[in-house]
Amino acid sequence: MLKLLRQSLHRTLIVGLFLTLGAAAQAQQVLRITAIPDESPTELARKAEPLVKYLEAKLGMKVEFTPVTDYAAAVETLINHKVDLAWFGGFTFVQASVRSGGKVIPLVQREEDERFKSVFITADPTIKTLADLKGKDVSFGAQSSTSGHLMPRSVLLGAGLDPDKDFKRVAYSGAHDATIAAVAAGKVQAGALNISVWEKFVAEKKVDTDKVRVFFTTPAYYDYNWSVSAAMPEALRNKLAQAFLALDKSTPEGKQILELQRATRFVPTKPENYKNIEAAARSAGLL
Repeated sequence: MLKLLRQSLHRTLIVGLFLTLGAAAQAQQVLRITAIPDESPTELARKAEPLVKYLEAKLGMKVEFTPVTDYAAAVETLINHKVDLAWFGGFTFVQASVRSGGKVIPLVQREEDERFKSVFITADPTIKTLADLKGKDVSFGAQSSTSGHLMPRSVLLGAGLDPDKDFKRVAYSGAHDATIAAVAAGKVQAGALNISVWEKFVAEKKVDTDKVRVFFTTPAYYDYNWSVSAAMPEALRNKLAQAFLALDKSTPEGKQILELQRATRFVPTKPENYKNIEAAARSAGLL
């Protein structure tokens, strides 16, 4: 009787083990991705849709896009393994790297991210230089935004302007398109944002450039990337990187995805590219 009970328990444990392994294998058939909400939710969803379909075909697995409410949530979801792949700005990558103890790996970036820039815009004819921002209401994007806050703040500090002391009011719009809207509506006298979003709005005639204009452009810096957790199996990591590197504007699919991502092409990247971003964040007291 005891022998039969032992055999039954052994079989139960084996079945349970196979069920557990089966469930784990099934769970690995879904790649979960997210992105910092640097634009409106509808725009992020529009950009994600063709990329999701492309990655599903390249990886042979289901891909799901999971939106997040803010930049901090994008960092937390990756380092807590709630998503597998995240679109970060340079600063959010640095935050994720620091928070995870270096366990976040930047895979690829757009070619444009090797020399990214921010712009300061205004509809106020009296504002012509950064010094003219003294005593004004100025909007940044999200507080954890590289191009919408950190690098513009770093440039201002380098020019001898402390936003928290020299501006009448510092606002945070939450996203680049919202900064443009705030300046255009006269809610603030100036704003700082991602040059790529500004150029997109100009090209699509979503902003009246007779009223709203760029009056300062920052020096270039490294910015956005697609990052993964170091826990991701190397084979999947390499397959994922190759999928991005294979995107080509000469194909209809590649053209659609790259244009939505505002990219010429994707290129490999590495943690060292973001050392200057980390230094700027520490210098500005944001890290």
